[in-house]
Amino acid sequence: MKLNKLLLSFIALLSTLTVLFVPYRTALVFYDENTTNIEAFLPINTGDTFQIIFKHSIHLTDVVEKYRVTNNLEIEQYEFVYEEFGIGMPSNAEEGETFVYEDGKYHIRNMDNVFPSINVRNGKTVSEHRLIWGTEDNEEQHLVWFNEYFEPGAWFTVKVDRISLWEYMKGVKIHESK
Repeated sequence: MKLNKLLLSFIALLSTLTVLFVPYRTALVFYDENTTNIEAFLPINTGDTFQIIFKHSIHLTDVVEKYRVTNNLEIEQYEFVYEEFGIGMPSNAEEGETFVYEDGKYHIRNMDNVFPSINVRNGKTVSEHRLIWGTEDNEEQHLVWFNEYFEPGAWFTVKVDRISLWEYMKGVKIHESK
C-alpha cells in the first residue's frame, strides 16, 4: 500500500514536471544577445507571417522585412520593401527574385532566404522598430513597437522555438498594442 502511494506520488511529480518543462508551444522568441535568456516571445505557428519594420537611420524612411515560419521552424524572408536607395539597401533583385517599384516603394519579392535565426538590434539613435504579425489581406494584423518591450540599442537573437509552459508563464508575451 505504501509502495503504491509512493509510486503514484512519483508519477504525479513526473507528470507535473513534464507538463511544466517539456517544450510544447511554438513561438517567435527574442533571446537576449547570444544567450538562452528569453526577453519576450510571440506565440506563432508554422506558415504564419510576421514583419520587422525599422526606420533607416540615414534617410529616415521605413524598411520592411517580411518573413514566414517554415515547417522546420526556421525563418524564411520572402519580401523586402524600402523607399530610398542608399547605405544598406539593395539596388536590384537576386536570381529568381522580382524587383518592382509600386506605390512609391521598391519591393524585392519571391525571396527565398531561410535562416535558423536572425540578429536584430532595436534602434538606438532612431528607435522606431516595429513588429507586425497576422494576415496582410484582412484586418487581422497586429503591431507593437519594440520600445514597448526592449531598450533602445538592445540586440537579440530571434528564432522560432518551442517553449515550455514554465517559459511561457515566466516570460514576457508580446501582445497587440492598445
